[in-house]
Amino acid sequence: MHIANGMYGLILVEPKGGLPLVDKEYYVMQGDFYTKGEHGDPGLQPFDMQKAVDEDADYVVFNGKVGALTGDNAITAKVGETVRLYVGNGGPNLVSSFHVIGEIFDKVMVEGGDLINENVQTTLVPAGGAAIVEFRVDVPGTFILVDHSIFRAFNKGALGMLKVEGEENKTIYSGVVQEGIYHPEGGGIQQMPEEDTKVEVASSNKTLAMKMESGKQIYTQTCFACHQGEGQGIPNAFPPLAKSDYLNANVNRSIEIVLKGKSGEITVNGEKYNSVMTRQAISNDEIADVLTYVYNSWGNNKTNVTKSQVEAVKRGH
Repeated sequence: MHIANGMYGLILVEPKGGLPLVDKEYYVMQGDFYTKGEHGDPGLQPFDMQKAVDEDADYVVFNGKVGALTGDNAITAKVGETVRLYVGNGGPNLVSSFHVIGEIFDKVMVEGGDLINENVQTTLVPAGGAAIVEFRVDVPGTFILVDHSIFRAFNKGALGMLKVEGEENKTIYSGVVQEGIYHPEGGGIQQMPEEDTKVEVASSNKTLAMKMESGKQIYTQTCFACHQGEGQGIPNAFPPLAKSDYLNANVNRSIEIVLKGKSGEITVNGEKYNSVMTRQAISNDEIADVLTYVYNSWGNNKTNVTKSQVEAVKRGH
């Protein structure tokens, strides 16, 4: 039970003379958690032994919590640097399929031992085990660390970010995004645009501070994989929410997009985007909270979106 509550860590035993020098080294520890409440339920959650026995994890996370390696907590490097990650898996149950989206591991010290594998995309890290991976970053961007058992990443929390700064290299990456780009869906249940769905509606009478706290949690679970930790989006793929002229021009349109989804071309801050925004199967309360959080963050117009506004848009008024 102590392992299931996160009581684990890594110990590095280096060879005589140490490991070869690299530019950056980081610690990444995966773990799975089993709670009485469901994923995203607020408040302190006690351990659920039956879920643990059934291996039905509510959370699979890096470094102890959802978002521990995202936004301001993202790991960093510069173009041309070599990064070494010490990747552990505390379990207690699940094996990790560790991967960095957009990178190939130059070296993998399999299970943290002497055996070295080269040019690996994804490596297994057993529960109670570890691996050491190294790779050189050749282009700038935000590279996503995941457990490639992929619903654990975008729906349960096993997701981190490596932010790389430096000059672009068009020979390696042109910046062109092909039609049909993979869309990380976030932690909420997703549906395609224009389909009917029913969601639970919870009444609330929250202060702005309460809505901001709730909205941030919903944003982290549902939105940040595409729109990123500071609302900056991903160039050529997902539009920014920070200082967004499209967002600030029409609050009801934003509510409708969250309710119904949207496909087709839009222009945000002078740049064109053409992809699919799936509808979000979250309650009217949650829509009001997450949009209030977005509108009151990153230089937007500080609109306090209410549940009644969401209900009105949903009714078509």
